Amino acid sequence: MHAYVHIVDDDASFRAALERRLKLAGYRVVTYASARELLDQLPDDEGTGCILLDVRIPGMSGPELQRRLNELGSTLPIVFLTGHADTATTVQAIKAGAEDFLTKPIASEQLIEAINRALARHELARGRRTRLDSLRALLAKLTPRERQVFDLIVCGRINKQIAHELGTTERTIKAHRHQVMEKMQVQSLAELVSIAEQLGTRASGGEVKA
Repeated sequence: MHAYVHIVDDDASFRAALERRLKLAGYRVVTYASARELLDQLPDDEGTGCILLDVRIPGMSGPELQRRLNELGSTLPIVFLTGHADTATTVQAIKAGAEDFLTKPIASEQLIEAINRALARHELARGRRTRLDSLRALLAKLTPRERQVFDLIVCGRINKQIAHELGTTERTIKAHRHQVMEKMQVQSLAELVSIAEQLGTRASGGEVKA
């Protein structure tokens, strides 16, 4: 297992005990004594990983660090740890995207389950991001006119309508359509519409996004 677990906790003994426990379970572990320390050594989220984050840490609190990481675009899932759980903080953290909210002391089995869920979610997110990157690269290969045809196809226009809208012949649009399908590596209209939905290039109501 090559997943990283980043522990942010100001309690040195708890940090060390958690690090030992997780290393024995096969994880790679990095520890930080404060939120600032983690921000100064911002973890790379290209590899699979997650953050175990104490709620009450000096300086920037756990929820404040969560907000900062969201602003920075970090995709690492966060599992909160706290010795003082309260409903408002729990709800706030989960709404902001936290994977879980655990109360100290934590049973090893419960902790490992939470970490594995967080890692699985991160792996899925990374896979989706890779897929979107590859779709964006395909879309970028379309010529300006092919992109116009793409946008109109996924909004439900037929060749005759597209030809009228773009001031060209239906035969020309058929040729452009063939090129669009080939460059986007799809066999059907349904696949093309699905790509547009995934990339957010198709607005509701059939309007083309800018």
